[in-house]
Amino acid sequence: MADPQRPTLLSLDEVLQRLLAVAHDRVLPEVEKVDTFDTLGRVLARGVVSALDVPPADNTSMDGYAMRAADVPAAGTVLPVSQRIPAGVVGQALQPGTAVRIFTGAQVPAGADAVVMQEQCSAVPGDGLGSVRIDAVPQPGQWVRRRGEDVLLGAEVLAPGTRITPQAMGLAASVGASRLTVRRKPRVALFSTGDELVMPGESLKPGAIYNSNRFTLRGLLLAAGCEVTDLGIVPDRLDATRDALRTAAAGNDLILTSGGVSVGEEDHIKPAVKAEGWLEAWQVAMKPGKPLAFGAVRRDGGDSEALFMGLPGNPVSSFVTFLLAVAPVLRALQGMPTAMPASLPVRADFDWPKPDKRREFLRARFNAQGGVDLFPNQSSGVLTSAVWADGLIDLPSGQVVQRGDTVRLLPLSALIGA
Repeated sequence: MADPQRPTLLSLDEVLQRLLAVAHDRVLPEVEKVDTFDTLGRVLARGVVSALDVPPADNTSMDGYAMRAADVPAAGTVLPVSQRIPAGVVGQALQPGTAVRIFTGAQVPAGADAVVMQEQCSAVPGDGLGSVRIDAVPQPGQWVRRRGEDVLLGAEVLAPGTRITPQAMGLAASVGASRLTVRRKPRVALFSTGDELVMPGESLKPGAIYNSNRFTLRGLLLAAGCEVTDLGIVPDRLDATRDALRTAAAGNDLILTSGGVSVGEEDHIKPAVKAEGWLEAWQVAMKPGKPLAFGAVRRDGGDSEALFMGLPGNPVSSFVTFLLAVAPVLRALQGMPTAMPASLPVRADFDWPKPDKRREFLRARFNAQGGVDLFPNQSSGVLTSAVWADGLIDLPSGQVVQRGDTVRLLPLSALIGA
């Protein structure tokens, strides 16, 4: 008989559906214009439309000589050099029967339809710029980058909801966008509860542990493009926890904590959130992970609220649950796509004979043979596994793995940087 006190296990997909149903209605409305030079990690509120063709004119991708292909019917043809065109200089129209000395990035002169790289040419001294012997027969279009072949005038090159990467910064600059309209960064308050927690550098008394989650979660929030308010370690009292929640709600969009959300756990987080707002405590059919709390805390005046998410306390559980549950909420608040990053099919160079009833996320790393290995200890308390791993094997519930099977890997780089 089912235990009526035991919450029903929800699938990760069900949990994400519930989380995002709330978060999608709370996309941050504030936007600002920022110099493109300073937009790394920001999320576009408006798309970037090209103000020009890129390249703006036909240009050469090689140092060499520009000519008409028809003027070189055979290797060894010698043509007089009529002009020299470095990058940034617009030359004259090509005189028929001549060649132009040209350098990478320079605009190909009107009348020329091919470029022969300098390694396939030999300079012939003579009057003026001399001549050139062309040792390969060119084809029309050879080494010519056509106008607009990268981007056409009026094309949207970056869509709203795009997180700006270094390459996106360069693309925006290449189409003349000096400033980008981006969404305000999410403001997240982070704090820990528990009298057993101490900070690195402090004396570690019997029964105490260093507060590693505070560091991991702060790093993950910064990587997700958030402004973080660290409220430190809150005393393990109901009144202190309620005070911290009210302070956190006043200036933040989301409050994030770890620990104190398991079933039956004696902790002040859950009653404090319920007293200051609303809370749902879920059991998620995932490993590591399982306990997850979601709710909101009223701001002063009661007409608005900050979202609240409480993560499990074990270090790897907290890390994985952030990647799979908190990160999509942060993306939704910024107007980004919220789908989980695509997984990679990889060869399992390990056996997993005793699967769990829950969906498992195993820490794995690529090996020199092109497959993936598992970290030997998959315990939710072993944070070294998260540092060692390249990604998480997304293993459906009850699935046995034999060496050589194909499994799906979620790269940590994609989960963290999405």
